[in-house]
Amino acid sequence: MLPASDAGEWVVLGRVSGIYGVRGMVKVFSFTEERDAILDYSPWYLGPARRPWVLEDGRMQGEGVVAKLEQVDDREQARALIGQEIAVLRAELPDPGAGEFYWSTLIGLRVLNREGVALGTVSAFLETGANDVMVVDDGKGGELLIPWSAEASAGVDLSVGRIIVDWQADW
Repeated sequence: MLPASDAGEWVVLGRVSGIYGVRGMVKVFSFTEERDAILDYSPWYLGPARRPWVLEDGRMQGEGVVAKLEQVDDREQARALIGQEIAVLRAELPDPGAGEFYWSTLIGLRVLNREGVALGTVSAFLETGANDVMVVDDGKGGELLIPWSAEASAGVDLSVGRIIVDWQADW
């Protein structure tokens, strides 16, 4: 098992959502853009302890992903994994292209508008039919939903941990 690492070293790619069949396969809810891309990584590090599990096999099954992990050979062993996050080390991911970011890299960044008004911090991203949406925690118990666009990504400055957006504080 790897030693505990900074949360920033890990990227959560999905979670175990159920069991499949009788031979220890698990259903996986994948957060990757292409659902089956989660199968490109092994080992998977599960749960808060980030225990490594080697991916033995996996495939698309209907709209979802199913996987077989080494040393998980029956339904009860698979059932024990339900709900656990699937993470990989950030260093295992390919570098994003210029002007592109993994959403997980942006979580926690401060968000300011062009006038310098602090809007809050990024808490999540939502994938919608029209465009992606950045969820900003305003620090007062509320949220702002700000459309994510190429223009918004141009305002990302990872070196100072902030994103500048074209968004009014009272919208």
